[in-house]
Amino acid sequence: MPLTPEQKAEIDRLRAETAPTRRATVPALEDILYEAIPVLDHGFVRVIDYMGDDAAVVQAARVSYGKGTKRVNEDRGLIHYLLRHRHTTPFEMCEIKYHVKLPIFVARQWIRHRTANVNEYSARYSILDNEFYIPAPEHLAAQSTSNRQGRGGVLSGQEAERVLSLLRDDAERAYRGYAEMLNETERGEAIDGERQGLARELARMNLSLNFYTQWYWKTDLHNLLNFLSLRADAHAQYEIRAYAEAMIGTVERWVPMTAEAFRQYRLGGAQLSERGLAVVRRLLAGETVTQEESGMSKREWSELMAVLGRKG
Repeated sequence: MPLTPEQKAEIDRLRAETAPTRRATVPALEDILYEAIPVLDHGFVRVIDYMGDDAAVVQAARVSYGKGTKRVNEDRGLIHYLLRHRHTTPFEMCEIKYHVKLPIFVARQWIRHRTANVNEYSARYSILDNEFYIPAPEHLAAQSTSNRQGRGGVLSGQEAERVLSLLRDDAERAYRGYAEMLNETERGEAIDGERQGLARELARMNLSLNFYTQWYWKTDLHNLLNFLSLRADAHAQYEIRAYAEAMIGTVERWVPMTAEAFRQYRLGGAQLSERGLAVVRRLLAGETVTQEESGMSKREWSELMAVLGRKG
């Protein structure tokens, strides 16, 4: 299950508490504060705390720009301007903290974003739960033949059943060995009262990367948007993309004007190289342009044509 009884009790206690404050709060985000948003089969994302809102971004920008902002008379217009022109410092004035439960292999991708404060559940001191990720059949894909990092067609029939069986059997066997080395049952009871278990920091190495870990992850809005622009992209691995999409929902509640600009200029937009921009200008002028004369590689050309919705 995504949440333990202890975690559910903690959430109920925290949501029952209220505190007066003079700082800015966002009712839409307060509505889901501490609540777990399910992701994958056993994972979740939940907002633990936050600081600032859209107004904090605007306030910081106007301190920075001074009189120059008189021509931008609406907060929405200013936020769109900032994001469109990559004026990122004002977005650093807002921060958010998440509690995330995720498979270890997703965590190892995620940690590559080194612009956050992270505190992970330690299997040196605590025993990991017997929870592991098994892909849904529609996400059980073969290796792509054209992209070393990507997925190809979805497996089906006996082939899919065999892979799912291997994943489940291997994880169950690994946890049995893990528990045996610790000399504990899954309920935390000693198997043999006379025998001392292996150190937890050693026993954990027996577990596979699909087991779940948890962490607290705190970052500012600027770096959060960078994370989401990469991990919510259609080319990102499905499992981490599922977390990114859940987090976008929290951003839309927290800073709706920023989220609107983010969707327009980052998720829904495209960046062109100097050569790509030259090709677009020539096409707009009615010229016929080929890949060979564009100075672009075949891959770069095909990516540009895909962005423009044209056949390569």
